Amino acid sequence: MNSRDFVPDEIWLRSRFAQRRPAEAVTAGDGHLWRSDREIRPAAVLIPVVKRDGELTVLFTRRTAHLHDHAGQISLPGGRAEPSDADAAQTAIRETWEEIGLAAERVEVLGEQHQYVTVTGYRVTPVVGLVTTPFDLRLDDFEVAEVFEAPLAFLLDPANHQRNHVLFDGRERYYYAIPYRHYYIWGATAGMLMNLYSFLTG
Repeated sequence: MNSRDFVPDEIWLRSRFAQRRPAEAVTAGDGHLWRSDREIRPAAVLIPVVKRDGELTVLFTRRTAHLHDHAGQISLPGGRAEPSDADAAQTAIRETWEEIGLAAERVEVLGEQHQYVTVTGYRVTPVVGLVTTPFDLRLDDFEVAEVFEAPLAFLLDPANHQRNHVLFDGRERYYYAIPYRHYYIWGATAGMLMNLYSFLTG
């Protein structure tokens, strides 16, 4: 998918999940390398693909600046699994409702992606959900500063993908980034989007 003229639509997206094709993960995260002394806990996020005005977008959150983990960063809605959750999809949809007020009946689960281990000690299962408009949101002001949407076509365009590195605790860490307008999507969120890119375009 090198053409910038390609615009993914609902039929194309559904067909990719219906085929159940195997796809290699671009990245599985690096949390197990950085926090080997920390218990890895299950979690899930929703990749909310919104059907909006003839195109598909992905909804993101920007975390508030005072949070202990990933303060101010761009994230996908979600969080840690609870014992009462039946599966990753239930975790992702429940946490999304709690964070931004997106009602479960507006979300159709299409499938799951490769798990990603974060540096904060979570094994995250990304759940792709097709979101029908219109919908009302109610943000948890403690966790979420704002929400925004980016076109799926932009996120799938290799021209917008970056692989960067930084020194952290004396070690070199590589990470993916997909800058969009004034938002810098990077780290675990970008890594999970890269796995989605591999699945949809491979």
